[in-house]
Amino acid sequence: MTSEEILLLPSYPGIPFTDICLVRTENDIERAYAAMSAADVLGFDTESKPVFFKGQQSDGPHLIQLATDTEVFLFPVLQPTQILAVQAVLESKQILKVGFGLSDDNKRLHAKLGIVPANVLDLSRLMRESKHRDMGAKAAVAKYFGMKLQKSKKTSTSNWAAAALSERQLQYAADDAQVALLVYRKWLALKINGA
Repeated sequence: MTSEEILLLPSYPGIPFTDICLVRTENDIERAYAAMSAADVLGFDTESKPVFFKGQQSDGPHLIQLATDTEVFLFPVLQPTQILAVQAVLESKQILKVGFGLSDDNKRLHAKLGIVPANVLDLSRLMRESKHRDMGAKAAVAKYFGMKLQKSKKTSTSNWAAAALSERQLQYAADDAQVALLVYRKWLALKINGA
């Protein structure tokens, strides 16, 4: 599908804002950990404050997103108490984590937090359409759901290290993680059914 064809598709609605949990409190951590531990597969992504100068290194990730089928948990890296729960889930060999273009995410998690994600599946490579062309989230949403995923450059390059994230940032981050999970489930169902 061409970029022009994708533009004509109906917009992907995104996860309802009420199903996005910005993990801040001890109760949030416990609830998130229980929900994520019970999952067989989680959508996974991270966001980092962008770099604008040549040679400048990112000090991300600044936000870690993990999605179940019904809600998304957003973990600001500013709060170290949450990282143990995230680490346990990301390093679990029992829970599959799926996302798009995860190699930088994995490297940054290891460099900054000492987390070595296990049982991770990069959908960009899995759904590769040709030897040299990985499939991104936008193309996957168009292919598997017939919808266009809004990916605002302004939001993607916003300050993910801010102490308070905007509603637009939270929605963007949550959709990135949940879309990965939904696309994976759709791809798997089609594969099982021989489509």
